[in-house]
Amino acid sequence: MAARAVDGDEGGGEMFAVVYRWRVRPGREQSLIDGWHRVTQAIHQECGSYGSRLHRADDGTWVAYARWPDRETREKCATPDPEGEAMMREAIAEYFPETRLAIVDDLLAEPVA
Repeated sequence: MAARAVDGDEGGGEMFAVVYRWRVRPGREQSLIDGWHRVTQAIHQECGSYGSRLHRADDGTWVAYARWPDRETREKCATPDPEGEAMMREAIAEYFPETRLAIVDDLLAEPVA
């Protein structure tokens, strides 16, 4: 399903995404992965997110891309898994500013299992 923005739309009511980026403490990668997994599952179940993907970038940073039905749904989401968030905090050495994205068009096609 393509999400097409209307001219001048700030993303309210439109599908929405956020990109997170971190530098992880050496040896703490699995803690980040486990904490991210827990937090992402909780946010999907409790807040209605569309889920997230976690990536390790070529430059050694870690990047997560999360999809939401809209900005409001994301803004209303509290902390559904404090223990998972603590695991992530302990693993992360440096936080980079998040990037908020209004989805203008969507041609990402997932393979059917």
